[in-house]
Amino acid sequence: MSNWDPKKPHNELPHLPPKTEVETVGVLKLAIEARAALAALNQATLSMTNPSVLINAIPLLEAQASSEVENIVTTTDELFMHAQDESSANPATREALRYRTALFEGFESVTTRGIVTTNTAREVCSIIKMHNMDLRHSSGTYIGNPQTQTAIYTPPEGYSVIDAKLGDWEMFVNSSAGYDPLVRMAIAHYQFEAIHPFEDGNGRTGRVLNVLMLVAAGLLSQPVLYLSKYIIGNKNDYYKRLLAVTAEEAWTDWIEYMLEGVRQTSISTLKKIDAIRTLQGDMKLEMSKVINGGGHVALLDILFEQPYCRISNVMDICGVSRPTATNWLNALKDGGILVDVKVGRERLFINTRYMNLLVQDELPVAEPGSGDRLF
Repeated sequence: MSNWDPKKPHNELPHLPPKTEVETVGVLKLAIEARAALAALNQATLSMTNPSVLINAIPLLEAQASSEVENIVTTTDELFMHAQDESSANPATREALRYRTALFEGFESVTTRGIVTTNTAREVCSIIKMHNMDLRHSSGTYIGNPQTQTAIYTPPEGYSVIDAKLGDWEMFVNSSAGYDPLVRMAIAHYQFEAIHPFEDGNGRTGRVLNVLMLVAAGLLSQPVLYLSKYIIGNKNDYYKRLLAVTAEEAWTDWIEYMLEGVRQTSISTLKKIDAIRTLQGDMKLEMSKVINGGGHVALLDILFEQPYCRISNVMDICGVSRPTATNWLNALKDGGILVDVKVGRERLFINTRYMNLLVQDELPVAEPGSGDRLF
């Protein structure tokens, strides 16, 4: 059992790997199921005629859910509306869009380097917070109930202590021996959140790193795992099980929670891919009835890559004049295939059926704002 005291800096946070046996029969069974579901998702993504449809959408949904875990709330419509130009977006939407940027930048970095490092974490957090983030220097950081100011967990304190623990975390993340990669990701996620290395942005940074660790392990070719949806839907369990690792060394429950999240999320996204393909086929037929020849071959792709479509998008990608692009989009609106809205001086044409498909999900959603913040 741990001798941890929630009111004292947890400078004795144990090094990785855990001293107890964590790859139990139950954990390994669930890891196999989660790996199979993730492999199917990865293969389905690679086999899509236009994988950009998914690559553009899932990181935005992930950004929304991961930000909501931190009580930064925006809507899917706001995110997609401002995905190409955030100048008129509200502060919460801008912050969520920075998460998307951090995910993409982290993906490019890991794809190039092949590993996830302490510098990766710094870079991701700096993008999320929009300024250079270094390790915590100050004392007095604790995590708990803001109303009662009761400490539920106090992370390690002292720059050198935090730096050393992150170095140990980095070695574990990139070790080639030992654990199943999904089990390793779950263990590393706990450790990163327990170290709590930055003054702010640790939760979102840790959730970006989850995806990047799977990319580095060769399990994901694109950042299309929507894991934060599962976490926001099971938020109380997420914090409860994180804390139980610290208080009781309850690794098995924590790892099983994360593995189940990967499994459920992968299956859910696979269903979305099937539904996207069906909708694309339906819309292709409908477009041929309202536009002579169905328009440019790339027009259908644009409406899924940019479900809040601008006239300029069609002009640029299809290489047509403004009158032609406007006529196509107006025909689709008049045919009930798209709807349009005025945003500032621009008209946006919305693929509402695709947007509805994206937000539908089989995963349970918890009541917002319930429970204490633990990490």
